[in-house]
Amino acid sequence: MMFPIFLVNSVFLLSQLSTDQQQFEILKNQLEQYNFPVIIKLDPRRGSFYGQLNVKTREIWLNPIVFDLQIANPTLIHEAVHAAQVCKGKGKITLLDLDIAPITYAQPFFMNYTDIHRKDLEREAYAVQTQPNRFELVLSLLKKYCK
Repeated sequence: MMFPIFLVNSVFLLSQLSTDQQQFEILKNQLEQYNFPVIIKLDPRRGSFYGQLNVKTREIWLNPIVFDLQIANPTLIHEAVHAAQVCKGKGKITLLDLDIAPITYAQPFFMNYTDIHRKDLEREAYAVQTQPNRFELVLSLLKKYCK
């Protein structure tokens, strides 16, 4: 019976990872269970970025540089918020209507968008990304909207 051995090995492997690595793997696996594949490489169609979600294909692309910059978790959390927005909109990206705001230093990252809807979507993603409980919060949003 291979399943228990696999489970024990997985638990052992996870115990060897840092908390950040564990959270990244847990969130990546959760996104993939909700049909949002996480691809760690540059999207050849889109150019340079840290992370992005293709709404049509549901692919989440992460630039490998996020690991070197030690921003892989916040980047994946940001894109996971967009995934929850897609789930809530049943394929169309829509606001979650969260009652939280991003911290002040994050404002320059979304204030330059001229499209007000896009600005609001980004504000929401940065709001979650900058919360102290961001990991638990994004998992709860995915569970709520991506059932």
